[in-house]
Amino acid sequence: QVQLIESGGGLVQAGGPLRLSCAASGRTFSAYAMGWFRQAPGKEREFVAAISRGGRETHYADSVKGRFTISRDNAKNTVYLQMNSLKPEDTATYYCAAAQLLSRIDDGYDYWGQGTQVTVSS
Repeated sequence: QVQLIESGGGLVQAGGPLRLSCAASGRTFSAYAMGWFRQAPGKEREFVAAISRGGRETHYADSVKGRFTISRDNAKNTVYLQMNSLKPEDTATYYCAAAQLLSRIDDGYDYWGQGTQVTVSS
Protein backbone atom coordinates (compact mmCIF):
# COMPACT_ATOMS: atom_id res chain seq x y z
CA GLN A 1 0.00 0.00 0.00
CA VAL A 2 1.04 3.56 -0.71
CA GLN A 3 -0.61 6.49 1.00
CA LEU A 4 -0.56 9.81 -0.82
CA ILE A 5 -1.40 13.19 0.65
CA GLU A 6 -1.56 16.29 -1.53
CA SER A 7 -1.10 19.82 -0.26
CA GLY A 8 -0.52 23.31 -1.58
CA GLY A 9 -3.83 24.00 -3.26
CA GLY A 10 -5.65 27.27 -2.84
CA LEU A 11 -6.97 30.38 -4.51
CA VAL A 12 -4.66 32.27 -6.86
CA GLN A 13 -5.11 35.03 -9.40
CA ALA A 14 -4.71 34.33 -13.08
CA GLY A 15 -1.08 34.55 -14.11
CA GLY A 16 0.17 33.58 -10.69
CA PRO A 17 2.11 30.53 -9.51
CA LEU A 18 1.26 27.71 -7.16
CA ARG A 19 3.20 24.62 -6.11
CA LEU A 20 1.51 21.40 -5.19
CA SER A 21 3.18 18.72 -3.12
CA CYS A 22 2.31 15.07 -2.70
CA ALA A 23 3.86 13.20 0.21
CA ALA A 24 4.00 9.42 0.03
CA SER A 25 4.26 6.83 2.75
CA GLY A 26 4.17 3.06 2.80
CA ARG A 27 6.07 1.14 0.18
CA THR A 28 9.26 2.40 -1.43
CA PHE A 29 8.43 5.68 -3.12
CA SER A 30 11.22 5.36 -5.68
CA ALA A 31 9.66 2.15 -6.99
CA TYR A 32 6.73 4.09 -8.45
CA ALA A 33 6.21 6.42 -11.33
CA MET A 34 4.10 9.36 -10.22
CA GLY A 35 1.43 11.34 -11.95
CA TRP A 36 -0.79 14.37 -11.46
CA PHE A 37 -4.35 14.43 -12.71
CA ARG A 38 -7.12 16.97 -12.33
CA GLN A 39 -10.87 17.04 -12.43
CA ALA A 40 -13.04 20.10 -12.88
CA PRO A 41 -16.74 20.12 -11.92
CA GLY A 42 -18.81 18.37 -14.53
CA LYS A 43 -15.76 17.14 -16.42
CA GLU A 44 -13.85 13.90 -16.59
CA ARG A 45 -10.58 13.47 -14.82
CA GLU A 46 -7.67 14.35 -17.08
CA PHE A 47 -3.96 13.75 -17.18
CA VAL A 48 -1.70 16.67 -16.26
CA ALA A 49 1.86 15.38 -15.84
CA ALA A 50 3.87 12.28 -14.98
CA ILE A 51 7.41 11.50 -13.93
CA SER A 52 9.42 8.31 -14.02
CA ARG A 53 10.77 6.52 -10.97
CA GLY A 54 14.16 8.18 -11.15
CA GLY A 55 12.82 11.50 -12.40
CA ARG A 56 14.63 11.49 -15.75
CA GLU A 57 11.54 11.16 -17.90
CA THR A 58 8.54 13.48 -17.74
CA HIS A 59 5.34 13.85 -19.72
CA TYR A 60 2.85 16.70 -19.86
CA ALA A 61 -0.58 17.37 -21.22
CA ASP A 62 -0.48 19.83 -24.11
CA SER A 63 -2.64 22.22 -22.11
CA VAL A 64 0.01 22.66 -19.41
CA LYS A 65 3.25 22.16 -21.34
CA GLY A 66 5.61 25.07 -20.79
CA ARG A 67 3.67 26.27 -17.72
CA PHE A 68 3.77 23.31 -15.33
CA THR A 69 6.79 21.34 -14.11
CA ILE A 70 6.67 18.00 -12.36
CA SER A 71 9.56 16.93 -10.16
CA ARG A 72 10.29 14.51 -7.37
CA ASP A 73 12.58 14.13 -4.41
CA ASN A 74 12.95 10.44 -3.62
CA ALA A 75 14.84 11.21 -0.42
CA LYS A 76 11.78 13.09 0.83
CA ASN A 77 9.19 10.73 -0.69
CA THR A 78 7.56 13.71 -2.35
CA VAL A 79 6.45 14.68 -5.83
CA TYR A 80 5.79 18.29 -6.80
CA LEU A 81 3.84 20.15 -9.42
CA GLN A 82 5.04 23.69 -10.00
CA MET A 83 2.30 25.59 -11.80
CA ASN A 84 3.08 28.94 -13.39
CA SER A 85 1.04 31.32 -15.51
CA LEU A 86 -2.13 29.85 -14.14
CA LYS A 87 -5.37 30.29 -16.06
CA PRO A 88 -8.99 30.11 -14.89
CA GLU A 89 -9.36 26.91 -16.89
CA ASP A 90 -6.77 25.29 -14.62
CA THR A 91 -9.33 25.40 -11.82
CA ALA A 92 -9.89 21.83 -10.64
CA THR A 93 -9.23 19.32 -7.93
CA TYR A 94 -5.71 18.01 -8.42
CA TYR A 95 -4.79 14.43 -7.57
CA CYS A 96 -1.45 12.71 -7.37
CA ALA A 97 -1.18 9.03 -8.12
CA ALA A 98 1.39 6.23 -8.08
CA ALA A 99 1.91 3.62 -10.76
CA GLN A 100 4.16 0.68 -11.53
CA LEU A 101 4.83 2.08 -14.97
CA LEU A 102 4.91 5.62 -16.32
CA SER A 103 1.56 6.36 -17.91
CA ARG A 104 -0.77 9.11 -19.10
CA ILE A 105 -3.80 6.93 -18.45
CA ASP A 106 -5.49 7.02 -15.05
CA ASP A 107 -6.29 3.30 -15.24
CA GLY A 108 -2.57 2.68 -15.05
CA TYR A 109 -2.33 4.12 -11.55
CA ASP A 110 -2.74 1.98 -8.47
CA TYR A 111 -2.82 4.52 -5.64
CA TRP A 112 -4.46 7.93 -5.40
CA GLY A 113 -4.46 10.84 -3.01
CA GLN A 114 -7.56 12.58 -1.78
CA GLY A 115 -7.01 15.65 -3.93
CA THR A 116 -6.35 19.33 -3.35
CA GLN A 117 -8.45 22.15 -4.76
CA VAL A 118 -6.91 24.77 -7.03
CA THR A 119 -9.01 27.79 -7.93
CA VAL A 120 -7.74 30.39 -10.37
CA SER A 121 -9.61 33.69 -10.41
CA SER A 122 -9.73 35.89 -13.47
